[in-house]
Amino acid sequence: MSTETASRPIAGYVDPDFPNPNGDWDTPVIIYGYTPAFSLAVFAVAWFFLFLLVHLFQTIRHRNWYFITFPVGLLFEVVGYIARTLSAKKDPYHLLYFILNYFFIVTAPVFLTASIYTILSALIPRLGRQYSFLPPRAILWFFITSDVIATVVQITGAALIGVRQSNRDDPTDANNILLGGLAYQVFSLGIFVILAGSFLFRARHEIKRHDGLAVFTVAFAVATILVYLRTCFRLVETAEGLGGHLYSNEIYFACLEFAPVAAAVLLFAVWHPGRCVGKKARVPDAEKETRGAVNF
Repeated sequence: MSTETASRPIAGYVDPDFPNPNGDWDTPVIIYGYTPAFSLAVFAVAWFFLFLLVHLFQTIRHRNWYFITFPVGLLFEVVGYIARTLSAKKDPYHLLYFILNYFFIVTAPVFLTASIYTILSALIPRLGRQYSFLPPRAILWFFITSDVIATVVQITGAALIGVRQSNRDDPTDANNILLGGLAYQVFSLGIFVILAGSFLFRARHEIKRHDGLAVFTVAFAVATILVYLRTCFRLVETAEGLGGHLYSNEIYFACLEFAPVAAAVLLFAVWHPGRCVGKKARVPDAEKETRGAVNF
């Protein structure tokens, strides 16, 4: 390390109760903006692991393989929060723990929302294609592709932030890359919320004809909005920049990142699409007239 680099002031959070081990992977500051709470991380691991088992069991039982990406997303949540427990308990300065935490927690909702997109694509042929502005296949291709692009940009930005912090360089440009990925994700997911909301509203009379489906569509709508609000929080947090109020207080992470996703996971565990919608994502229009959702 050069004298110039070593003399740069450290901008960021340093935990006075957790001395920096100064290992090969340790950054000068804690990139989280705080030392993560071990209790929250452990609870999140237990919560998502429990519902990973629940969703995997229900998906296998009902054979609705279009929903298999949901358990995959829960597995990513578990891995991400395990990395967060390592940051909390072992070393909050460790760059690799931060990157693993960020990568898996940010990537997990991509798999969760992919399942949400498939639910809408499964509802459209059952309730009537005339109520949807887009065909099911177009919805899947457009929104899943948009999520993948947005997530790749976010992960790139987050990794660059870690590198810049490690080198004591200004991370503003890396934060802007992250911000761009989040802005695009908020935009695309916002379009999906509008499309899903308009479809459910236009098909409201048809929904009432299917036993139990009305309650499921409410759960589906609430879960979708929760995931969208989580994404909006990430956008505002990143827009404030590193060291911002939202970024530097874990209570916002707990209430606006963990809680919305945890609640959405719970909703789909109670009203599982395999039981409420059916095991196939696509059904012939003729079949739609004679079959409804399974009763509770």
